[in-house]
Amino acid sequence: MESVLIANRGEIAVRVIRAVREMGMRSIAVYSDLDRDALHTRLADEAWNVGPAPAAESYLNIAAILEAAAASGAEAIHPGYGFLAENAGFAGRVIEAGLVWVGPPPEAIATMGDKIASRRAAEAAGVPGVPGTLEPVRRAADLRAVADAYGLPIVVKAAHGGGGRGLRVVRRSEDLDRSFEAARREADAYFANPEVYVERYLEGPRHVEAQVLCDRHGSAAFLGERDCSLQRRHQKLVEEAPSPALTARQRRELGKAAVALARATRYEGAGTVEFLLDRAGDFYFLEMNTRLQVEHTVTEAVTGLDLVKEQLRLAAGERLGFDEVTPRGHAVEFRINAEDPGRGFQPQPGVITAYREPGGPGVRVDSGYEAGAAVSQYYDNLIAKLVVWGADRGEALARARRALGEFHIGGLPTTLPFHRLILDLPAFRDGTHDTRTVEAETDLSALIQPEPEPPPEPAAAARAVTVEVGGRRFEVRLWAPEPPAGNGARRPPSRRRSTTPANLEMAEPAGLITAPMQGTIVKVHHRAGEAVEAGEPLFVLEAMKMENELRAPAAGQIIDLRVREGDLVSTGQVLAIVR
Repeated sequence: MESVLIANRGEIAVRVIRAVREMGMRSIAVYSDLDRDALHTRLADEAWNVGPAPAAESYLNIAAILEAAAASGAEAIHPGYGFLAENAGFAGRVIEAGLVWVGPPPEAIATMGDKIASRRAAEAAGVPGVPGTLEPVRRAADLRAVADAYGLPIVVKAAHGGGGRGLRVVRRSEDLDRSFEAARREADAYFANPEVYVERYLEGPRHVEAQVLCDRHGSAAFLGERDCSLQRRHQKLVEEAPSPALTARQRRELGKAAVALARATRYEGAGTVEFLLDRAGDFYFLEMNTRLQVEHTVTEAVTGLDLVKEQLRLAAGERLGFDEVTPRGHAVEFRINAEDPGRGFQPQPGVITAYREPGGPGVRVDSGYEAGAAVSQYYDNLIAKLVVWGADRGEALARARRALGEFHIGGLPTTLPFHRLILDLPAFRDGTHDTRTVEAETDLSALIQPEPEPPPEPAAAARAVTVEVGGRRFEVRLWAPEPPAGNGARRPPSRRRSTTPANLEMAEPAGLITAPMQGTIVKVHHRAGEAVEAGEPLFVLEAMKMENELRAPAAGQIIDLRVREGDLVSTGQVLAIVR
């Protein structure tokens, strides 16, 4: 291979581009109209436009990506994570086009991407799974039967999903129908398949995952585990390696189970087998991610391996080269998202007005943004990943405290204050936290961040422009004189931000229900004229790949309903009035 097209954006595209260039290969980026001047497009050797801002029309547009690969002369495609990374159909199309697919075979992606099929595969390989259904649940009535059999709480999960999307925990029988509908709707929206299945809900488990590498010659290696237990709404916030919860015996058993499953599915490349560890110390298979994980960085930090380079070598047909690795030290990753922790981790798209990364020994930052870049509602809200390494967990956390203090991002709320707070949480400091710790043991109300100021207006005289020729991006530098002073040119009006409080559980006190953020209305629960109770769900607003329920501020009647399902709304826009 001499050239690789990276079918992704943001920090993971930057990460892969750097590995490709270090290996002496040509890096080819793709971008949407919105990302024309993004960091990944400027770092790559060349970049090609694949469509408008919505991901469905660009980063999920298989035909456009394959056309860019052909036009650029790419020999391989690396999908990163998210978007098309676990799309078996895309992998098959890449291979049919005569290109190298940097990932596992389409058959393995299809098996492990179907959570029901993966549960069957794990069972056949002797890897225990969380008790639950091995067939899709297709009707709310069937869900009730499962709930009666297992008892509440249960969890309804997208059969073809992951990352906490298409997932609903049901603790009360009266929530069964609504949770079933919501999980199916979200599964269909994100994964183009509404099938769901059910598992018994484990209270307070640890989330531990095993990293494996496999070559096409039958060799497989366990590279150690990662602990991803610090989460909110089933979305990971902090990950570390190794897990402070595992004994040496558990670690060996976990590695054996992960490798057994990989071998059983004839896996190739990098993969992650995820497990839940219950309070008794027993672990259960959860799912397998057939791609590079966001948190692969902590495994790299403790093993010294470059997992992206390993992916590229394995895709080129090379042998693994080792049977096992011995991790050294301890590493922790902090996900820096454009979210406001004090407002329930609400996504906060906007413009980054200031950006300063930390440095020093044992500190790494992976990011796809810089000052002046915009975090858009169209894509994931991950800005950067801070990774710290220490000789032991204590040193890693001390180094994290210093690095988080140096990290500065201005212009929009981020999760930085949360990470600084979490270092003082006794359960996290002691390594005894679980997947419910954030909701159960943290008071985040003091972390509400002020509304950012409008971004400064750009300078009047540009010195560079971006042009496209045949779909390929070029930067053209040009000289232009400063505009004469007092030429009567009118400055464009600055956009005024709404001052509506961003609170998903409440609306304006007078019965005015407004949108707390930009997004799409995916569900309208009531019609105009209907009566509602205080706290009753009115709308489901999807923003930055997350669904949020907007509830009635008080009991009353809906006298004005201003939106329909599918409507795009802006921050502060009035959705309904309850009298």
